[in-house]
Amino acid sequence: MKKTIIALSIMVLTLVLLAVAKTNAEKPAEKNRAIKIERATPENPVVYLGKNFDKKSGQEVEGYAIVHFARNDNKPAKPNKPGGATCYGYIAKGAKWRSVEPWVLDSTYTGGLDVNYLLANLSGDIAKWEDATDGTVGNSAGVNVLGDGSLSGAVAAGTLNGQNEVTFAPIQNQGVIAVTYLWGVWGGAAANRQIVEWDQVYNTAYAWSDSGAAGQMDFENIATHELGHAFGMDDLYTSACNQETMYGYADYAETNKRDLNSGDITGINLLY
Repeated sequence: MKKTIIALSIMVLTLVLLAVAKTNAEKPAEKNRAIKIERATPENPVVYLGKNFDKKSGQEVEGYAIVHFARNDNKPAKPNKPGGATCYGYIAKGAKWRSVEPWVLDSTYTGGLDVNYLLANLSGDIAKWEDATDGTVGNSAGVNVLGDGSLSGAVAAGTLNGQNEVTFAPIQNQGVIAVTYLWGVWGGAAANRQIVEWDQVYNTAYAWSDSGAAGQMDFENIATHELGHAFGMDDLYTSACNQETMYGYADYAETNKRDLNSGDITGINLLY
């Protein structure tokens, strides 16, 4: 009897030790993936990343991290400008995609959401922007801009590596929901400006929802906004533009940015 009890105790202890070892092995891996966007604040949500050489296009490009903060009641929207607000803007005038490239979704880190849902939803969100490039939503006559997505193993989002990538990771900056990295040619003649790569990281510090659940960030709401950056669209902060998908703040359970508003449609149409 004693031998049986001892054997069972050893078995239980072994299972506990294995579980602890597994947990300890996972924590450093997640911690090592944590990112921090230096100098990013609600007052400075766009951070310059410097210059780099893009092997695909064979030219020197510059990078930006566009940081999406949660709603901050202590920092209200900017007042409307005299004459009314123009509810669209660009990272740089004329800077857009000049060729179609594929993109990949990290199948390893998914923020607790189903990976097939994420792939389908991202594809659908891209289709919304592409559909609007002709200025009319719902006629499916727009331009193919960002190409098709597929699943991949762990990716290195945030680096210029020849691949457009989407993943989830801890973001150490307080109040940051997500960040989109863009590399491109932003200066010179507008006709020569172009985007050459985009990456996105969604913050695992937030609970994510596929249904607009209370107390969670709705993925479709946030992703549609972030993908606007991938197309070349800039954030908006004037109070008259707070219903646009590209409005710069978001909140829990918010879903109104899932669908493009009139300013978003006008802006993407004029760009493409």
